[in-house]
Amino acid sequence: MPVKIPATLPARATLEHENVFIMDEDRALRQDIRALRVAILNLMPTKIATETQLLRLLSNSALQVEITLLHTATHESKNTDAEHLLNHYVTFEEIKNEEFDGLIITGAPIEQMLFEDVDYWNELTQILDWAETNVESNFYICWGAQAALYHRYGIQKYDLPRKMFGVFEHRVLEPNESLMRGFDDVFLAPHSRHTEIRSEDIANVNEIQILAQSDEAGVYIVGSKDGKHIFVTGHSEYDPLTLKGEYDRDVNKGLPIHVPKNYYPNDDPAQAPHVRWRGHANLLYSNWLNYYVYQNTAFDTDKQ
Repeated sequence: MPVKIPATLPARATLEHENVFIMDEDRALRQDIRALRVAILNLMPTKIATETQLLRLLSNSALQVEITLLHTATHESKNTDAEHLLNHYVTFEEIKNEEFDGLIITGAPIEQMLFEDVDYWNELTQILDWAETNVESNFYICWGAQAALYHRYGIQKYDLPRKMFGVFEHRVLEPNESLMRGFDDVFLAPHSRHTEIRSEDIANVNEIQILAQSDEAGVYIVGSKDGKHIFVTGHSEYDPLTLKGEYDRDVNKGLPIHVPKNYYPNDDPAQAPHVRWRGHANLLYSNWLNYYVYQNTAFDTDKQ
């Protein structure tokens, strides 16, 4: 898919080098097609890396997508240059009267905090409530998924005895769901989190169902039965070296961390990691865009 992004966004150079199809505004305007409007609420401290990861996956379709990057107004990012935010991001207050075809809310490295103790929790819940009427379909990642499940359905998160860290096998539980179309019966995806949600809590909520699960990593993909909300507890968007970067960071800080499972050959961090989740990641995002966003959205936004 041609992804329409500003020429000054750092991700652009990376994506062009990878031969990812991106588009400037002049070319987009010449096409007789309405671009899907997708907002990304980026809660990660490594915002530029996360932008690039998500834009790479959103590009893998024939659809045209116009991206709006959001950041929280009630939290000051310490890891992203203020000028980058000023030039490429907007706040919820600036777009709250607009409608979007899709919304992605990323994870955040705060899952061991109580939700209500997060300094932007009130702002986030406003966005979640707004998305119920102003967004066609919503896609939540890791902590973002936990936060949305808690706010919408009261589903709790639980501390793990040790970090769920590595690349794990998952099984498709609902093969007839459009999001699962084309998936292998068993597929791989990365996880990096200290907490979990539990299948028995999800079973108590009629509006949602587990679409994919791992015997080792637990619940992976949860979907609302109306297709409006997709909750993903892992990180299919991760680059080849993201887990390595997290592992090396924690080792250098002297933090207790184990080698990410099933990532390095023979679990040996001296070797180059193998990437075995790209196919699943691209299929997950292209299915979401096609079946849950594009197929359900109006050509004319005034008729939504």
